[in-house]
Amino acid sequence: MLLSSFSGNVLEAGVDEAGRGCLAGPVVAAAVILPPDYKHSLLNDSKQLNKKQREQIREDVLKDAIAWAIGEATPAEIDKINILQATFLAMHRAVGALAHQAEYLIVDGNRFKPYSTVPHSCIVKGDGKYLSIAAASVLAKTHRDDVMQKLAAEFTMYGWERNAGYPTVEHRDALALHGATHYHRHSFTLLPKQLLVFEDADQVV
Repeated sequence: MLLSSFSGNVLEAGVDEAGRGCLAGPVVAAAVILPPDYKHSLLNDSKQLNKKQREQIREDVLKDAIAWAIGEATPAEIDKINILQATFLAMHRAVGALAHQAEYLIVDGNRFKPYSTVPHSCIVKGDGKYLSIAAASVLAKTHRDDVMQKLAAEFTMYGWERNAGYPTVEHRDALALHGATHYHRHSFTLLPKQLLVFEDADQVV
């Protein structure tokens, strides 16, 4: 059973991200402040939920939360400052956009760059331990899926509506055939090195 509070502060925000391991699209973070002693029968780490459950929980969280916000870092920002720093940037943007200033942050994972003077704790696998982090994971995941769905309409060949920009076989096959877009993260290894060698050889021939 997930816990409602780590610090005991009323305005404790859970923070999580989605899309760190993708080849394309933004990294998205969410921050959520839930009411004290909040309960939800389905709320859990977004990776443990199906799409229908995530959509239902998103509606509940948006309705029930004291405050919530989304932050993004673009592929260009990821390429410029690296994915870890871009993740922190997206998280900071989410926390900064909250309608109520958080008194304490609980962040999924083991690393975080302090936000202003707000105290924080990093919690490994926190999205499976605390409701507010789980809620943030659901908001970040569903928002990012919506973003990739829209981008898929612009670039139909990569299957982003199905793979959300993750390095699936479908996505990498399309990269090999069509190349990368400006929505791709060019600092990432978009294709396996051996495939790049073959491509270069073909171009020389």
